Amino acid sequence: MNILIRECQEADLEGLQEFTVAAFEPIFASFSKILGNEIYPLVYPDWKSLQSNLVLSFYNNEKMTVWVADIDGRAVGLIVYQLNDEDKSGVIEFLVVDPKHQNDGVGSHLNEFALAKMKEAGMKTAVVGTGGDESHAPARRAYEKAGFRALPSVWYFKSLA
Repeated sequence: MNILIRECQEADLEGLQEFTVAAFEPIFASFSKILGNEIYPLVYPDWKSLQSNLVLSFYNNEKMTVWVADIDGRAVGLIVYQLNDEDKSGVIEFLVVDPKHQNDGVGSHLNEFALAKMKEAGMKTAVVGTGGDESHAPARRAYEKAGFRALPSVWYFKSLA
């Protein structure tokens, strides 16, 4: 399988939005279980629109660098990162792979590419965040495989309604 990493194009956006929503379905199902019926709808009232719009906001943000993994002329993965010249850190803001191509090495290719670009730009560290729940285990494995080291963190939510 030949994976080409290229700049994101406007023509890619609809497909990226569709598979982003599909890829995040298990994550938001996990969030629903964890947060419960009282808090989940307050925190994520419309997660599908949130994820879909996130793709557009990254593409339209000049501070973000947006690349896709292309197989046979179709975008099947997306990585978004930002370079911080002040502290010489690169931050991976978003990584998603079409569920039909997960475990095909697409995420690894995207990570390797972005890290090389960060190093080329003079960044000294790379940072990425992801969830600690079971639905994020594949993301954690992908980042660990790319050489990232975890610094555990916890977020708490409470309904005030």
